[in-house]
Amino acid sequence: MEPVNLKEKLRRLPDKPGVYLMKDRLGRIIYVGKAKSLKKRVSSYFQPSRAFTLQQPKIRALIELITDFDSFEVKSEPEALLLEGKLIKQWRPRYNTDFTDDKRFLLVRVDLGEELPRFRLTRLKKEDRSRYFGPFAHSGLLRKTLAQMRRQFGILLGDATPERQPDGTWQLYNDVRQELYGFPNTVSAEQYRRRVEDACTFLEGKSREWLETLRIEMTKAAGRQEFEKAAELRDVVFALERTLAKTRRFERSDPTRPEVDSEAAAALGQALGLPTPPRTLECFDISHISGTFVVASMVHFADGRPDKNNYRRFQIKSFVGNDDFRAMEEVVGRRYRRLAEENLPFPDLVVIDGGRGQIGAALKAFIAIGQTPPALIGLAKKHETIIFPDERRPLNLPLNHPGLNLLQRLRDEAHRFANTYNATLQSKKIRESVLDDLAGLGAVRRAALLAHFGNIDRLRGASVEEIREVAGFGPKLAAEVQTFLNRPPTLPKSEEL
Repeated sequence: MEPVNLKEKLRRLPDKPGVYLMKDRLGRIIYVGKAKSLKKRVSSYFQPSRAFTLQQPKIRALIELITDFDSFEVKSEPEALLLEGKLIKQWRPRYNTDFTDDKRFLLVRVDLGEELPRFRLTRLKKEDRSRYFGPFAHSGLLRKTLAQMRRQFGILLGDATPERQPDGTWQLYNDVRQELYGFPNTVSAEQYRRRVEDACTFLEGKSREWLETLRIEMTKAAGRQEFEKAAELRDVVFALERTLAKTRRFERSDPTRPEVDSEAAAALGQALGLPTPPRTLECFDISHISGTFVVASMVHFADGRPDKNNYRRFQIKSFVGNDDFRAMEEVVGRRYRRLAEENLPFPDLVVIDGGRGQIGAALKAFIAIGQTPPALIGLAKKHETIIFPDERRPLNLPLNHPGLNLLQRLRDEAHRFANTYNATLQSKKIRESVLDDLAGLGAVRRAALLAHFGNIDRLRGASVEEIREVAGFGPKLAAEVQTFLNRPPTLPKSEEL
């Protein structure tokens, strides 16, 4: 028989995609998995052993160790696949074998500190002034692409040895290649820099095009239940997204690069029929923890750039349970009621992660607080469809539209911020739940311990004498706490000697 609390948690699980974390009696995460239906998948672990589990000692040992679980609800199976990989990399559970290796794919590095920057291949990314593109899993295709770029843009690769001329110009090649490539072979550093900028723009476009292709391939592989292939593609997507994000941060901090964010805002304003380009944008995302705990994130962009001082995180206060529409109504109302009370300006554009229902909830929030909403749209992720709150038809912009790309960056940042919040709360919950298994330690004393030491890690390192300093703890109970938190883990039966 499972403990009552497990039965209740199983009953509350949604029949939706998500990721689950299995824990042992010390509260440690021992396995992370994904599910098309959290309710069906997690419940199967607590059913009588099936034949396949008896044939696989590792699975049997895992099931014997499970005493609790937590879960994250997500919006789709591909998102579950992505979150699963992130959590496995974060927690490195003992019973997960996939995604723990930090694969090293090829990158293209352009060192802008050089007078004549060259395009080189590397597998390591450093925190320097270089620009990086990739990673690219197919090295042969990448090398062909660079060879094509050398002819198309007149750039230098890693094998080039340019020579400075007496007049300060540079001779790029001193062999037959100077006749093969259709660009002047003798150039100034400034002229060559323009070639580098053009090539970088091309290569970044190739990276984004490849990223979109990878996402499609990953989704198709997951749909075919080819999860090993999907997971490998997912790892490359993660790495490529990180590289592109760092490239964008570098571009924004480099005063020599032209400003492109105003162009994206202008394109977005024109596509949405706004009177002026939106300079300030805010985006809301609703997330779930363990199927019952709903949180929300809001990110703020100014002039196309993240303004993290104006990011906000929300815990839902008006109800308990899963209701994305009610949650959206609450957080939108809280955000803009406060701005109105403080006489602060509303953003030029509010973006809701979701479709018609989420948009309706946001609009209802503005009506409830007696405020006229600014420009308001939803972004439905499946087809990147823009939803309007009025009678206008949904809008699908081309995937390379700069306005849509700005919305995608905004929405993806809201997802990232929400996931970070989820992980923080989950980590705190997991660490603090260890004390729940210590018999005789009530809620008041547990709270006193955590208030005194701050977190479970400090408590674990405390001596008996230090624990006795907490009100309500004598020498016997203090010793029991210290012994309980520092006892060695119990091996499953199949691993006992």
